[in-house]
This record gives sequence, C-alpha cells and structure tokens, in this order.
Amino acid sequence: MAAGLVGVVLWQNSYDMDEQRVSIRHGGHTLNGVLATPKDGRKRHGLVVYIHGDGPVGATHDDGYKPMWEANAKAGYASLSWDKPGVAGAPGNWLDQSMDDRANEAAAAITWARARPDIDGDRIGLWGASQAGWILPKVAAKTPVRFVIAVSSAINWLQQGRYNLLAKLRADGASTARTMAEIAKSDTTRRLLERHANFEEYVRAMGADADGMTADRWGFISKNYTADATQDLRALRGVPVLLTLAGHDINVDTADTERIYRKVLDAGGALTVKHYPDATHSLLKQSIEQSDLKTTLTALFSPRSLFAVGFLDGQRQFLSAEAAMPHHETPARSAMARGARSRVPPRAL
Repeated sequence: MAAGLVGVVLWQNSYDMDEQRVSIRHGGHTLNGVLATPKDGRKRHGLVVYIHGDGPVGATHDDGYKPMWEANAKAGYASLSWDKPGVAGAPGNWLDQSMDDRANEAAAAITWARARPDIDGDRIGLWGASQAGWILPKVAAKTPVRFVIAVSSAINWLQQGRYNLLAKLRADGASTARTMAEIAKSDTTRRLLERHANFEEYVRAMGADADGMTADRWGFISKNYTADATQDLRALRGVPVLLTLAGHDINVDTADTERIYRKVLDAGGALTVKHYPDATHSLLKQSIEQSDLKTTLTALFSPRSLFAVGFLDGQRQFLSAEAAMPHHETPARSAMARGARSRVPPRAL
C-alpha cells in the first residue's frame, strides 16, 4: 500500500513538460531560474515570464507553479521563472528591491530569452500575481510583450493594505474596539512612512506591538508603499490582458482592481476578465485552502485540483488563442509597432 501511495504521488507530481535550470545575468549578479518547455517536438516556443507576488518565493513556488506551466505547455508555450534574490541560495536580498528594480530584472530576463534559439521573441508575455500588479505594466513600458496574465493583481499599496486589514478583522469577527485600535495602529504606521521614519523610530512608536516587523521589511515597505498601478497600466493599452479575479480574496479589493483595469484598458478591446467565485487570493479552491490538511493532501495526491475550477483551462485557452493568431493581427503587435509613443515611462517610487 505504501509503495502504491508513493507511486500515485510521483505520478500526480510528474508534468508533461521538460524543465531545465538556467542562469540569467543581470546587474552584475546571476538570477537562478527554471525554464519549462513543451514536449511537442517544435524547435521554438512562445514564452510566459513569471513575476512573483510578495514574499521569499523560489522559481517553482514550491512546485505550485508547475500545474500552470503544464497548462502553458499544452498551449505551446514555455515558462520562465527565477528565485528571488536571497532565496534558495540566490545572491542578494529581495527586500532591498523596489518595484522598478523588479521590473528591470524581468526586462533583463526577457532580453536573455529573446537571444535563445528555442524561444520565439515575438511571442513573449507576462504572468504575474498580487504584488506583480505593480510590476507588469512597468515591464511592458520597458520592452514589448505579446500578452499579460494578471492574477489577483493590486492597484494601490495603501488602499490594498487597508482593505486587507479590514477584511481580516471581519473574518476574525473582531469587536469594534479592536477594529478601531488596529486602524489607529495602521494610521500611525502611515504617518511614520510619510515622514520617512527609520526602523528604530517605528519600533519606538509601536513598542511591543510591532507584529514581527524587521528592519529589512520596514526598508522594503518604505521603498514601495507609494506604489500605484493606475497610470502605469496605460503601457498595456493594445496588449491582450487576461485579468483573473477570485471570489474570496481578502488581500486585494478585486472590485477596485476590475474597475481600474476596465477604465484604463477597456477602450482598446484587449481586456478579458475572468471571475472564479470559489477561489481565494492564490486562486486555490477556498474549500481546500482553509484546511492545512486538505491543502497538503491535495498537493501530494492531486496538485492540479488545488486550483479553482476552470483556472488552469482558462489560462490554457487564453494562450492557445494567442498562439493561433498571426503576429500582424494581434493588438500586441500593433502596440509594438507604435513603439515608445505608446509606452508610459514607469513612475518613480
């Protein structure tokens, strides 16, 4: 029985694609990455470049990306991802990065990919989740992209933070007194950020209520708390965008995200919005994510089933449609031809 269970785990965690470790030079250091390619016998493939959300994320996101990479491969696309600086032995510290730093990193990875004989440089697009919402349009302002898949993407750092705070308090059934105290604490943090307070000032202001904040994390927030994607999104006009939103997202105000995306991008007719009512912020099924045991067992025995119904197929169908469209007919191609005039330079943070 034990041998049978091991066999099931190995089979379910084997994916129909080839994977290779790659090294990408950027800014005097190396990005440690993984390139996953379809097993379809073709010499060249389009590419989906993955932009992580917040946190110390490795190239495969603890293998959580692999079901998506397999879906991409079924559509004829390779996938590229890399360890954040400081993760899995990679040089640097991801907490030292601004959103512009992360965009520069992704642009360098695209330049690297375009130089490879097995990648079709005209069919390179972006996939990004959560915090990547601030990075995706910045990348598109630096280098032409064929498409963008934005998953649970954020718009405004401070608004997202307040939404998340209130959503968690509601989920916890917090009292009015506790809610008011947490809001007051959040307001204190914002005032400290506005006057560029250092970490020691933050600790003094919070006392024993620092919630595990570290000096590196405070530095990261200080660099990025003014992030807002609204103006940067104009760089995606004319580029096919798939916006994927979850029905149980307590991290990002999905209604606000959809409103801004439609306001900025809908006029070009290249925006597709997909809602997954049973999904959480990470696009996992809520019924699974709310149980650590269910999450662990599903990841072992049926990892593709972790995701909301239709999520993997939705990405595959979007990419298949892109792959079937001749280059000269795509909105992305038109945007590429317009060049710098259609691009909005990334705003300084």
